[in-house]
Amino acid sequence: MTKTAADYAWFENDFPDIGEAYCFTLVRGLSPAELVSRLGGRPEAPLQGISDVVDAAFAQYDLEEGDRGLVAMTTVGAWTLVIEPNGYLGVTEERVLPASAGASWVSHFVNINGVGTFLWAEDQVLRLCFDPMFPEDRWGSGPDDLLDVMERIGFHFEDDDPETELSSPAAFALAEHLTGVAITPTLLQATTFTCATVRIR
Repeated sequence: MTKTAADYAWFENDFPDIGEAYCFTLVRGLSPAELVSRLGGRPEAPLQGISDVVDAAFAQYDLEEGDRGLVAMTTVGAWTLVIEPNGYLGVTEERVLPASAGASWVSHFVNINGVGTFLWAEDQVLRLCFDPMFPEDRWGSGPDDLLDVMERIGFHFEDDDPETELSSPAAFALAEHLTGVAITPTLLQATTFTCATVRIR
């Protein structure tokens, strides 16, 4: 059964340090090491739990003046989960599409200003891309392929403002629909993440 936006409402409440600005990416077909290699990354020490990842990411940002960002990775089933606190590499098309060769790539991002992106690519083809706050404006090779699912999940397609802003939780639910990977509090808190730094700009 497809999860809905309400099923991920906990994320912003329980993890405020990352809830305001993040990029979550799921890649099938590449291990963490292969992904780091494709992105030209530099391995770093592993980190335990999302709190330490957030602290290290902001320290890295200050150290590199935003030129390199920290990515934290773990394997979940057949997928590699990549978390970027305050990052956006996972939705940067000119980096993502070449890196997605032979792989599936599902990523969603939001920044402190509420600007967001959901991106789905398959083997260098952009299937779907849109801002979760404005789901009526979609592009890619199959912009309407998931329209029914998006409506069931709870993306807001009406002209009026939603009673509750659930665009970010809806992005998590859509990513789970596409990958079968559920992001949970336990996964975020208990995982020892493989880490690397990657050039952002």
